[in-house]
Amino acid sequence: MKLESFDAIVIGAGQAGPALAARCSKEGLRTAMIERSHFGGTCVNVGCVPTKTMVASARAIHLARRGEEFGFSAGGIVVNMARIKARKDDIVHQSRNGVIQWMRGLKNAEIILGSAIFTAPHTVQVAGRTLTAPKIFINVGGRSVVPDLPGLPDVPCLDNISIMELTQVPEHLVIVGGSYIGLEFAQMMRRFGAKVTVLERAAKLLPREDDDISDGIRAILEAEGVEFQLGAECLSLARDGKRIVVGAICGSDSSAVVASDVLLAVGRRPNTDGLELESAGIRVDARGYIVVD
Repeated sequence: MKLESFDAIVIGAGQAGPALAARCSKEGLRTAMIERSHFGGTCVNVGCVPTKTMVASARAIHLARRGEEFGFSAGGIVVNMARIKARKDDIVHQSRNGVIQWMRGLKNAEIILGSAIFTAPHTVQVAGRTLTAPKIFINVGGRSVVPDLPGLPDVPCLDNISIMELTQVPEHLVIVGGSYIGLEFAQMMRRFGAKVTVLERAAKLLPREDDDISDGIRAILEAEGVEFQLGAECLSLARDGKRIVVGAICGSDSSAVVASDVLLAVGRRPNTDGLELESAGIRVDARGYIVVD
């Protein structure tokens, strides 16, 4: 296979990748921009842009329901989840296309679609081609952690991506994980009209935040009707017909919550698996993060 030489290779067109490719192009470096899926990465496609778009819809609905406080009536509020999703999709597509057009307009950069793997410290293979460069930037982003919970293989669950594909508001959404992602969806879905229960293993929400921040956010969400179970150390899932039974507290049958839908929001992991980083002499830790000096 012919070896093609570049001055720089950028793997992943997420938050940092396009900016890196643009800077390399500006410096006159022949640059390969490799992407295996959607340009824009997590932020544009399944993170900041779509979630904040849906948060805006949820806020508008929330304010409309408070019309009486401001001296007007909006009538009966009907939430059209399919329309909310369609609006979100349109904005995501615009943002994604903007990134693609930006990359295609770079003078010294070539877009290559496919999954890259390392074959040597300065060599990667992608789409049937072998590329080499003295500078290779890894910008592969991350994805949701799938926790090891009893019963999980037998129960359909949502993650931060699939929950934004819903076209109907969940009747009762149970969210496993009381940190940033889980709480954002908790408020959003509650404002859309779902009953929402958040289960968190730790003794407080947002365990890495100061107590006053954690308590303040909990108070805001409880005032909107979000329910919480903290110290949920023995989480488990089971089917009950079309329902999902979520166990929470060790040795207590009464702690189980019966849900229509379950969102898993317990953290993120890097997309470094599949790159064959060992071929480049790159080490990763137990969680898949690249070890740096």
